[in-house]
Amino acid sequence: MKSRVQKKEMRWEKLDNTANLFPVIANETMTNVYRIAVILSEDIRPECLQEALEQVLPWFNTMNVRMRTGMFWYYFETNTKGKPVVREEQDFPCRYVGRHENRNYLFRVTYYKNRINLEVFHALADGMGAVNFLRELTYQYLRICYPQLSGEMGDRLCDDTSLDTEDSYLKNYKKAGKKTYKSVPAVHMKGERLVRGELGTIHGYMSVKQLKEKAKELGMSINEYLSGIFVYSIYKGYLHENTSKKPIVLCVPVNLRPFFESMTTRNFFAMASAAFLPEKEKYERKEVMKLVQKELKKQITQENLEKMIAYNVSNQKNYALRVVPLFLKKPAIKFVYLTSAKATTTTITNMGRMVVDKAYEPYIKRFQIILSPSVGQNTKATVCSYGDELTFTFSSLLKDTSVQKVFFRSLVEDGIEVEIETNGVYYD
Repeated sequence: MKSRVQKKEMRWEKLDNTANLFPVIANETMTNVYRIAVILSEDIRPECLQEALEQVLPWFNTMNVRMRTGMFWYYFETNTKGKPVVREEQDFPCRYVGRHENRNYLFRVTYYKNRINLEVFHALADGMGAVNFLRELTYQYLRICYPQLSGEMGDRLCDDTSLDTEDSYLKNYKKAGKKTYKSVPAVHMKGERLVRGELGTIHGYMSVKQLKEKAKELGMSINEYLSGIFVYSIYKGYLHENTSKKPIVLCVPVNLRPFFESMTTRNFFAMASAAFLPEKEKYERKEVMKLVQKELKKQITQENLEKMIAYNVSNQKNYALRVVPLFLKKPAIKFVYLTSAKATTTTITNMGRMVVDKAYEPYIKRFQIILSPSVGQNTKATVCSYGDELTFTFSSLLKDTSVQKVFFRSLVEDGIEVEIETNGVYYD
């Protein structure tokens, strides 16, 4: 790996279309930081993890930057402050990544027992870009710990690891008509909060095979099945099966790479949504799930995704907006974001199947993903799978766990075995 390290050259680039939002709205309470973690079969050796990070980072231009403030927009510049330091985890997940902390890097690598945590400020990359980096970091760490892997695999990047940094939003932009739909206020889950700074996490581990069989029985994909149960759990666990004038709106980030043949390591996703308005009492669970499935199918189409890209990029390309100084843009961007945030109840991110080279499989037990809360979204969820195990994770600022309980009990009612793990904040 040492032969791969290159001399660091100064370079700069614009933030991608989605990334422009995050520096404007991020703060200590709305961090816009997510975590992707890999759990290994043995406890982490911190000195080996530090060495692995220092060797892998120079290859990833997406991660090897700091953020600067320009006259009209923020931009990235090659970070020359030295390598970030690996530390043992001593705080709750998804804390704010300050621009002037961590040697100006916009991500952090920590460890706890046998878990490596990669926490990323969303302006850098979406989940797929972060997985790309974490996988290579883990491979190099394992090669350092187990030299026989270097002989088997070679000291090189994985063949399917991308180093592409294109702005795929701009590349796939096609001029389209104006936005035709209006946002309406949605149900927001509120209640007594955890102590400031705490973030409660609940991981549910289950069989992919069992989920696939049950979803197929209902004529659904696994993503539709889990999304439907999540919406029903909010209806039953939070609204207590009462009617509501506001809909429950579930946002589902869609990875755009397969739709547009992109390999970018930067942000490239769109937000689909499913709205369920409880106009009567006592909806059956399957009824809610079918309504959610119908909404998602209607949203996640090539044509609709192209419209989403067109609408978002058109704002960035607007000449009048481009020439407005950043200090004037920021209040406007924040206002638009806060207004749109009122129209969402929660988010579920499905990262799909995590795949690693066979030589490393015996050393890797599972993956986890955690989202930070945001305005109006005190509870969120994520999905990922590895082998036959699917991990469903709730992250929440609320003390009440009724929604989570309804969700996992619904799975058990469907004959799916679930193992539960939490980070302990609910034990008090």
